[in-house]
Amino acid sequence: MDWRVMLTTFGVIFLAEMGDKTQIAAMTMAADKKRPWEVFIGASLALVAVSAIGVVVGTVLSQYLPLEWIKRVAGAAFIVIGVLILIGKF
Repeated sequence: MDWRVMLTTFGVIFLAEMGDKTQIAAMTMAADKKRPWEVFIGASLALVAVSAIGVVVGTVLSQYLPLEWIKRVAGAAFIVIGVLILIGKF
């Protein structure tokens, strides 16, 4: 196992997830439901599932597309999502 890759991935994902809508949703659900462990487990499983999808899709795409194109598409997707959030459609 390459610990450097794992720790770098942890750091990047941890920082990216801080204060995002997923964390805010988990905070409000925990406050509303008063069941923090259930919310924690559900949120953790959801993040694991979404991360697994991302890893599988990234692995498959990297076999067919250059990394530069994958980054461009990901960047464009972030911009589109940001615009949709700003205009209230997301």
